[in-house]
Amino acid sequence: MPSSGSADEARWPLVAIVGRPNVGKSALFNRLVGRRVAIVEDQPGVTRDRLYETVEWGGRRFRLVDTGGIVEGPADRMQSQIRRQAEIAVAEADLIVFLVDLHAGVLPDDDEVADILRRSRRPVLLVANKADDPRTDATAATDFLVFGLGEPMLVSAIHGIGTGDLLDEVCLRLPVAAEPAPDDESVRIAFVGKPNVGKSSLVNTLLGEERAIVHDAPGTTRDATDTDLRTGDRRYVLVDTAGLRRRARVHQSVEYYSATRTERAIERANVVVLVIDAQAGVVDQDQRIAQLVAEKGRAMVIAVNKWDLMAGTDTRTYAKKLLYDLRHVGYARTLFVSAVTGRNVTKILDAAAKADAAHRIALQTSPLNKVIEAAEEAMQPPADRVGRRLKIYYATQVGSRPPVVALFVNFPEIVTTSYRRYLEGKLRAAFDLDGTPIRLVARARRRSGADSRTSGA
Repeated sequence: MPSSGSADEARWPLVAIVGRPNVGKSALFNRLVGRRVAIVEDQPGVTRDRLYETVEWGGRRFRLVDTGGIVEGPADRMQSQIRRQAEIAVAEADLIVFLVDLHAGVLPDDDEVADILRRSRRPVLLVANKADDPRTDATAATDFLVFGLGEPMLVSAIHGIGTGDLLDEVCLRLPVAAEPAPDDESVRIAFVGKPNVGKSSLVNTLLGEERAIVHDAPGTTRDATDTDLRTGDRRYVLVDTAGLRRRARVHQSVEYYSATRTERAIERANVVVLVIDAQAGVVDQDQRIAQLVAEKGRAMVIAVNKWDLMAGTDTRTYAKKLLYDLRHVGYARTLFVSAVTGRNVTKILDAAAKADAAHRIALQTSPLNKVIEAAEEAMQPPADRVGRRLKIYYATQVGSRPPVVALFVNFPEIVTTSYRRYLEGKLRAAFDLDGTPIRLVARARRRSGADSRTSGA
């Protein structure tokens, strides 16, 4: 069974799937992982970043990385970065699965890949994909012996033929992984935002390497990619995501799946970093994304990127307008950063760690009730039209990530939105809750002969 995102996965052997474009690398990746993670589309160049997942087979665990295709000859900047990503994956892999298209035969781009792999001096397992007819496929596969990389294994990624044998062979060739040492839970941080706001650039700056492809064309990142990062005694998982466009503008299936994976990345994250283009300011799509993050109950940091282009801008005035535009997530800390100059980029990790701590905070019942009692005395609770006034008997935390506080009251239906916000403000002033949403749930105190009534926040 597959899993993903653990910081301990960095200790496991790494298997890289490489090959020219459109030979079925992402289809094989999905088949071995056991679910659709990589985007599969019948056009070359769909997979651009390195995409990592964990595979478990026969009691062994290893990391599997999907890569963009390597092509021969002159290429534009985007294609050269795709090739660079594949070459980095080859350099760090313990075993390379070299995937070729059985039906297409040996092509010049296959020769180019084979040459790169021979020069890498890494263990290589040659695999011929799209093998659906055992009667003719074995003969066709002999064409690939010219690479000098051994006899190819035959698989069909789409139909699952031969993939079990492939996994057996992979596990036989892998080094034994060291048992992971116990450690604190990683902070999973998802970088989200509109296309072309600099999410990948910020991730690369934090990592100190070109792990995510950076290009000035919108929509470069199409998969949500996880990367482990350790700083001091803390571990993070950085999740770079595709830019979220308005649903009405998502026409192509690739963009649809990218948006879906971004939303799933938000759901899996502990903290979401909303990246905003400083020059564009907060636009409607930023507000929609922030609302989505709030609805998912995730902690949040706002990173205003490209601040190096805002010389002469009054930071306080800008921040005041930003806070108004994103007032529904006013609990999030705002940082003015630049991936180009490195300004405040490392502060993102500190802010995320603090937001994560608030997200999983455990509030003691006694101090919590003292704050609620003081708030009730300072501002009289609301009453309804028939004169019934709200009375809060006591409060207790009933959930975390995000913190959920139950208020046991006489009449839950009397709790107004404004009074909830007032109580939330008092809780934030009393406890360290920067960066996390809070859920206040009003419940009727159980009385003899009466059922409990509930009103959600």
